[in-house]
Amino acid sequence: MSDAFGRLAPFIQDYIYANEWTELRAVQVAACDVIFDTECNLLLSSGTASGKTEAAFLPVLTDLAKHPSSSVGILYISPLKALINDQFKRLEQILVEGNIPVCKWHGDASISKKNALVKKPEGVLQITPESLESLLMNKRGASIKMFSDLRYVIIDEVHHFMRDSRGIQVLSLLERMQRLTGNVPRRIGLSATLGDIGLAERWLNTGSGRECISPVTDDKSGSIRLFVHRFVKAQDDDATHADSGDRAHFEYLFKMTLDKKTIIFANSREEIEFIMANLREIALANKAPDVYRVHHGNVSAQLREQAEDEMKVSEDRIVTGATVTLELGIDIGSLDQAVQIGAPATVSSFAQRLGRCGRRGQVPQLLFTFVEDVQATAADKLGPINWSFIRLIAIIQLYTKHRWIEPIPPQKHPYSLVYHQTMSTLKSNGELSAAKLAQEVLSLGSFKSISQDDFKLLLNHLIATEHIQKTEQGGLIIGRVGEKIVNHFHFYTVFIVPEYYLVKDENKPIGTVDKIYPVGVRFSLAGITWETLDVNEKSKVLFVKRVPGISVVDWNVDFESELHTVLVRTMRSILRGNESYPYLSDSCKERLAEIRYLALGSTITENLVTQLSEHTFAVFPWVGTRQLFTLHFCLLGRGIKSKMPWRTAVYLEVCFGGTAEELEREIADILASKPNLHELPLPDDIEIAAKYNEYVPYPLLRKQFVEDFLDFDGLVEGLE
Repeated sequence: MSDAFGRLAPFIQDYIYANEWTELRAVQVAACDVIFDTECNLLLSSGTASGKTEAAFLPVLTDLAKHPSSSVGILYISPLKALINDQFKRLEQILVEGNIPVCKWHGDASISKKNALVKKPEGVLQITPESLESLLMNKRGASIKMFSDLRYVIIDEVHHFMRDSRGIQVLSLLERMQRLTGNVPRRIGLSATLGDIGLAERWLNTGSGRECISPVTDDKSGSIRLFVHRFVKAQDDDATHADSGDRAHFEYLFKMTLDKKTIIFANSREEIEFIMANLREIALANKAPDVYRVHHGNVSAQLREQAEDEMKVSEDRIVTGATVTLELGIDIGSLDQAVQIGAPATVSSFAQRLGRCGRRGQVPQLLFTFVEDVQATAADKLGPINWSFIRLIAIIQLYTKHRWIEPIPPQKHPYSLVYHQTMSTLKSNGELSAAKLAQEVLSLGSFKSISQDDFKLLLNHLIATEHIQKTEQGGLIIGRVGEKIVNHFHFYTVFIVPEYYLVKDENKPIGTVDKIYPVGVRFSLAGITWETLDVNEKSKVLFVKRVPGISVVDWNVDFESELHTVLVRTMRSILRGNESYPYLSDSCKERLAEIRYLALGSTITENLVTQLSEHTFAVFPWVGTRQLFTLHFCLLGRGIKSKMPWRTAVYLEVCFGGTAEELEREIADILASKPNLHELPLPDDIEIAAKYNEYVPYPLLRKQFVEDFLDFDGLVEGLE
């Protein structure tokens, strides 16, 4: 054991001995050094199951045991209730002898225990951002008492919060809490996947006035087992029935997951539902046990938790299909492998999914499969190129060879969150002058780029629409329309929640769907086929019965991603190269050679512009999604129409009456002219999607799109 062990509280030392730890891990020793010897914030970034949670809690619990707090001492913030429940069980074990209580606070937690904590605040509080928002809005006095002597804030899954509007909400709430109490606790951030440590440190420090230390631990990765296998789909198939390519794929998945504890990841709920339904049918035909579960955001919490528990403790080798919900660090024990259908959306997603396997000393094993559907004419130069296959290789190379992960760009103009925190601040404080309200909101670290003029425009709009009302004394309070919004429990969430219909089998909730399936119609949910028996449109409930067979569910698309320039340039280098990657099957190697031949023949990796037909050209700047959109709008500003063939395209399809050389000159002129992006002919409704955009004046949303999404400098740099 290291010196760090001797500095831990006796009850924690006893816990370590009882659990037969032979030593503290490097990340745990480093965390102890920072917590015990400095007053800095701490950022811990290391792989899943590397001991980060214990690294954070062991020293801060020791500090709390030695120097008891007169309020809640440790606040743990998690993006998921399931993660809180999981950590609660682990903390309870550690704290059995420590006499430090732990309380979980979310929508499903015990009300009596919450009330007891309000009366006597102490120990550890585990909470979601939404519950913390509710506390500060509705229990201001209790919040002061609960957090007056708060010592530490632990933020789990930092990378998740950084790329999400909830991250801005968390930072704003922490600053508001600091103002209420006059107390600035230290912050500890935990993450398995961070592409830019400096960005993450600045994010974590926002409004805390502290510096941050990110210990570099000797986290050298060992071997990884990867294999990519390909199947070919026949043409003109009925989408509800598997063709020979799909059938071969499902049979292969069944064989490769048989008697292996596995998570199968796909990029959409629709795809994972269809895959798991087919695996269940194959198992039935082979008289194999039904070990197939489904885990995504529309499966009921009860069924998701059941799947998590079964994966952790069941003697059966459970095979669970998931989207992003199992990327986060819920403890499901050791996996034999993970399977990815198609290319993951990003390198970050790949790193998260790889981290789910290889826990507790095992070699991480990740199997990739994809089914191709190539239907191209002889005149279609680019149609036969499988871009997602090339992206998959690029993602694997970037992470395994360079440990590169996409940096998360900061949101400088999050007007939807400005609206939300303005209304929350007014609700919490009561009447404020316009000047005081502006000072309260604009001094929050996340809003430092918001100008006084922009906030004035927002306030005037909110007064005109009765979200805010002027009093006779000239102050501001929540208005008639605003009252309905802030008093609804949906206000606590800042992420977009689509309208869903609850699916029930008798009285058991199965999950939700995003449209009504009429009586008699069959659809798939939780990997099972259901038939609608009755619909209560007023209550938004579908009553169903389980039926045999395979069905599909036509979810609205949930696979939207954004490619980084580094990833796109790596795709080009793969097309230009001749490396034969050892993890590719023979069929995949043949396909890669074929795609390279097509790319070489079309000159797309060498020339900016490639002619596709008489007036159609492909423009390949080999830059990321934001930079490609920027070029698209700059071309439009010159009357040149273009489109991205699909969301994650790496090129523009341009309609142009001149030659390829003339189009290249136009693009060169655009780069040299440095156009004013605010004057580009953007669509009338262009915006960065956010929950409260409908309450924000449109000029601000347009400004946010230009300032926070478009990237002219990145475009120029990419084309140099």
